[in-house]
Amino acid sequence: MPSLPTIIVQLVHIAGPLKGDIQEFTEPEIAVGRLSTCQVRFPEDLTIISRQHATIIREGNRFRVEDKSANGTFLNGKSIGEAYLKDGDVIMFAEGGPKVSFLTRVDDNIAASPPVMASSPPPPPSPKPLSPEPRASQQPPSSGVKPIPRTGGLQPPGSGPTPQKVKVPLVIQYGPTLQSFNTLPIVIGTDADCDFVLNHASVATKHAQIYFDNDQYCIKDLTGRQSISIHGAPINTEAVLRPEDVLALGNNGPAFRFLGGGRLAEIEQPSTVPAAEIDAMQEKNTTSRETDRKKEKKSGSMFSKFFSK
Repeated sequence: MPSLPTIIVQLVHIAGPLKGDIQEFTEPEIAVGRLSTCQVRFPEDLTIISRQHATIIREGNRFRVEDKSANGTFLNGKSIGEAYLKDGDVIMFAEGGPKVSFLTRVDDNIAASPPVMASSPPPPPSPKPLSPEPRASQQPPSSGVKPIPRTGGLQPPGSGPTPQKVKVPLVIQYGPTLQSFNTLPIVIGTDADCDFVLNHASVATKHAQIYFDNDQYCIKDLTGRQSISIHGAPINTEAVLRPEDVLALGNNGPAFRFLGGGRLAEIEQPSTVPAAEIDAMQEKNTTSRETDRKKEKKSGSMFSKFFSK
């Protein structure tokens, strides 16, 4: 009887009290709710969530979500009783409630063992296995690229050796887009050949590379123009990403927060209009409305006199 592959379910919280968290599960059933026994547990005071709100159930190599709540469960914006899931689906628990993105990946290093019958003879001893490939939890091989300090002189794009491919997770959230990678490096840019295509006026065709080296996530500027900054300071050609780093891909370009563990979440850009300018605009609009009302009143008076003749 062949063994089933171990499928890891990733729930990326994109809205709600757990926003930014990525939870991973291998259980055949994942309970969602406010009960302490739920694997995905929301705060007790979040009463729009039922104590046992929904369940995600594995069926072979597929997953199904069942609603068990009073306020409903929504899949990609539509209310459901139950439905099968696919990678990238967005599940919302109650209308206006927490949202998660559903992703899966197969762990090649672990397989679920089939049940052994009591009457079956014991299996023969297995030969000594060869050394396994390093897993993501182990320190991947170093590419030999030493991250360059975040300040310093400009260097030409593409300088330095190419980072080696390493099996580590990376999840990028940008607007409604959520993309998961299992291998680094990846390239970000507007070109269709990029691993993560980001259509933005401030982003170049091949703008940045994210790679893993010496047990650290790193970013490399591919533009040669010091377009990338961390906490407002332009980086040199390469830099290490540390938890809570605010990463901007351009002066007016998309910004992300590095949450650690290979998670990049978009930061919504605040208004760049100064408060004084906003106040002046509001005052101007108010004055304009007052002038319009006076004109209307005067015009009405003239028409009244005209028709009274």
